[in-house]
Amino acid sequence: MAVSRRHFILAAGGAGLALIATSSIFSVTRTPVKAISPWHEISNLLECEDPRLSVFRHAILAPNPHNRQPWLIRLIGQNQALLSCDLDRRLPITDPFDRQILIGFGCFLELARIAAAELGIRMEITLFPEGEPGERLDKRPIASLQFVSEPSITKEPLYAFIGSRRSNKKPFDTSQPVESRFIEALGSHPSPSVKVAASNNGNLIENLRVLTWDAWKIELETERAWLESVELMRIGKTEIESKPDGISIGGTVVEVLSMAGKITREEMAKKGSNSYNASIDRYRPTMLSGMAYGWIVTDGNSRHDQIATGKAYVRMNLMATCIGLGFHPVSQALQEYPEMTTMYDRVSTALGARRDQRVQMLIRLGYGEVIDQAPRWPLASRLI
Repeated sequence: MAVSRRHFILAAGGAGLALIATSSIFSVTRTPVKAISPWHEISNLLECEDPRLSVFRHAILAPNPHNRQPWLIRLIGQNQALLSCDLDRRLPITDPFDRQILIGFGCFLELARIAAAELGIRMEITLFPEGEPGERLDKRPIASLQFVSEPSITKEPLYAFIGSRRSNKKPFDTSQPVESRFIEALGSHPSPSVKVAASNNGNLIENLRVLTWDAWKIELETERAWLESVELMRIGKTEIESKPDGISIGGTVVEVLSMAGKITREEMAKKGSNSYNASIDRYRPTMLSGMAYGWIVTDGNSRHDQIATGKAYVRMNLMATCIGLGFHPVSQALQEYPEMTTMYDRVSTALGARRDQRVQMLIRLGYGEVIDQAPRWPLASRLI
């Protein structure tokens, strides 16, 4: 996430300002080229010797909570694979039941299925082949995958948008409404086990802007929840390249302020510090600029429901990319730690969900600037 001069200039102080003044000396390129290279490797879809590797090069680009990329892939024989979770990459504070992590696995599986079809392969998925996990995920596999040649399989038009899919955390243009025909398009890929909806209703928009901003502030002010995010921040190109996951904070201004010691994880964690307040200033216009919202609801909250949510979510994201619509998950209010209980009830009521249903995802929609790819670990690092 590139950060503007305006948001952090007050944190600089004299030394930082001096560095900014001369920052062009080293700003020839601060793009973390290595960290975003997995996005460019999917262009070689038909050139890979093992088609499973081509499929998984697409799947590792899936959206996932805090960009933790928790997937571990074991290739078996010539046409099988086992998918499991790297348990060290979960979010125990804000995702205490691993619901969001499992939604990310649903995204992974759906991108893999779409990419396999492009190769003329039917990917058969068996979920939880050694048993379904309880309150937390464990070492047992999430899915067993079988790759079956089927040249006549129907290819997915959404495949074309895997490489350009983004989660846009920038403010949207509040002068540009989201057309109703696009709202209808986002719900055009229904699933029997999830309910996908979207709305550009003005009253609902105003309500959800406030609710999602209030929920974001609760996460910020809940120390253990905020620290979980802060510890995963990668500040500047060097950190992003060495750990291409978590929350990337890059750009020339960030680099020079980091060199001046003005942007650190310690400062961001310190309530009332310039860096802490800058986070508030940076996110306020983002959270208050939703021009429409999408959401996903399930009748239950089983592990299968969570996987189904991920599949529906990434299809919704690909469709938004297809129609040029910015797409940003704002699901803080849906998290299960105690401080967020009231916010979940308020959002659930606003969306008209029944008490026996579970709101799984909430998405901010609108039009905004094109953003860069999020860093990714290379596929080789996810193979075991």
